Amino acid sequence: MLGLICNHSFYNTVMAIFNQSKNNTFNPQEINIINAGTKIMGDLSSEGDLRIDGGVRGNIDVRTKLVLGASSQVDGNVKAQNCDISGVVNGNIEVGELLTIKSSAKIKGDILCSKLVIEAGAIFNGRSSMGAETAPKIEDFNNVKISKPLDTKAPVLSAEKAAV
Repeated sequence: MLGLICNHSFYNTVMAIFNQSKNNTFNPQEINIINAGTKIMGDLSSEGDLRIDGGVRGNIDVRTKLVLGASSQVDGNVKAQNCDISGVVNGNIEVGELLTIKSSAKIKGDILCSKLVIEAGAIFNGRSSMGAETAPKIEDFNNVKISKPLDTKAPVLSAEKAAV
């Protein structure tokens, strides 16, 4: 009988630990972190801030701020409100406000953002457009007539006049 009571007591203790009511409300102050050495296969989305130091093969959609650390490797498109990139991105990037590309970043893909900062040393291969309304569309280039450039040559001075 004592064994049965101990087992029942142990069972209740274990169940109390694992069945604790969890607070399922969203807290924008909490940061989600994917550490170095972690690899995710598939699309990723977050309502709050997200920091990635590992690898992601899939698209990333973050409603607030995304930080891609120096050891991050993303093979997919990135969409965020604000974004700091120090790692590698192979895909297109769309940022609603500020995109900061740090000196250690390597980006292969197109960028669409409102504000862009690229530090010296960063590698960026692609096209960039500042704001969706200012980005040219391919049909804008089909009927463009190229006119003769204006004559902007500066007058040439003789050596005698230049020495004076």
